Amino acid sequence: MRLLIYGLNFAPELTGIGKYTGELAAWLAGRGHTVSVIAGPPYYPAWRIEPGYSAWRYRRETWRGVTVIRTPLWVPARPGGLKRLLHLASFAASSLPVLIMQAFKRPDVIFVVAPSLFCAPAAWLAARLCGARVWLHIQDYEVDAAFELGLLKGRGLRKVVLGLERWLLRRFDRVSTISGRMLELARRKGVDARRLETLPNWVDVDAICRPDCQSRYRSELGIPPHAVVALYAGNMGVKQGLEVLAQAARMLAAHPKLWFVFCGEGPQRDALHALCKGLPQVRFLDLQPAERLGELLCTADIHLLPQRANAADLVMPSKLSGMLASGRPVICTAQPGTELAGVVAGKGIVIPPEDAQALVAALEELADDPCRRHALGRAARHYAQRHLHIDAVLSEAEKALIHCIGGDTPGVTGPAA
Repeated sequence: MRLLIYGLNFAPELTGIGKYTGELAAWLAGRGHTVSVIAGPPYYPAWRIEPGYSAWRYRRETWRGVTVIRTPLWVPARPGGLKRLLHLASFAASSLPVLIMQAFKRPDVIFVVAPSLFCAPAAWLAARLCGARVWLHIQDYEVDAAFELGLLKGRGLRKVVLGLERWLLRRFDRVSTISGRMLELARRKGVDARRLETLPNWVDVDAICRPDCQSRYRSELGIPPHAVVALYAGNMGVKQGLEVLAQAARMLAAHPKLWFVFCGEGPQRDALHALCKGLPQVRFLDLQPAERLGELLCTADIHLLPQRANAADLVMPSKLSGMLASGRPVICTAQPGTELAGVVAGKGIVIPPEDAQALVAALEELADDPCRRHALGRAARHYAQRHLHIDAVLSEAEKALIHCIGGDTPGVTGPAA
């Protein structure tokens, strides 16, 4: 199979969409497929171009058997509504000539990763011109989320943009998403159920939590051995609603055992740091190297997964798979009935979004009950082993890609139960 992956984010980004797109490309290349990628230079989640890369130059490289073509990209230091749109548009414009050249190599499938939908029309047209199948993989519904979070505003604008999105989605040979609720939203947007696939984010369960895992982070951060560590590790952006973490940490400043570790980068990190100023039981870490991810996640006694209420079911946080694989319970902010709440149920505690008092109560409950922490963590790891292992998920993705090339239209696949 000759596969062209077209998406803004790619390895060596350590979190979010780039991490998963990189792992997908490397896994398929390792299976003997010819994989090429069009992507921007790595910049996420810090929103600055990584050293060794340029924002203004084209670059070709080979990464784990994958040919990667980097295209120019404008990266705003502080992304907002209009700035974010210009950021996405810059990649769509700079990558267009590369897409056209790659189409002449006649790939079997052009696999578009959203965000960004800015790239989708050109990918669809290129596929039609070169005879390839075209597949859209939705990591999050960027249009819906932008309006729900207030990054874009206006009832008329929303109607027009969502109408264009619906028109576009219906023209892809396959549309996949990472959760059942997101799949249902694609169906409501008019995508034929026979063209829908579920492709959940995965995790290398064995690499995340080995039996001999000994974390050095506690000693490096000066955290006492008896402490109960509540960890947030991931992007620090608007969708997460991180203010509630600072509020809870301040309310629990006198707790004899609870410590907080906030690890990651993003536009909201400085604000979170300022809100935690003067709290002796809070530690901050920069984004850590991939080889220490398992060690970092195993530092936690409790994982924290905040999410704003109006982002529910528009995204499924990618960091959740690693949390579950670590065998630690998760405290998640989600409304009852959302898919995120359903996944975490029985593997942690679900509380209302942006409710600091509820977060404090959940933290105190788990901090004082090691037996319950162990039981919930065991259930979390069992779920990850059964449903999220990288080989199982990507084997199904490989089969679906081959079906797509053959022109089959298999029935919709449901989420893992």
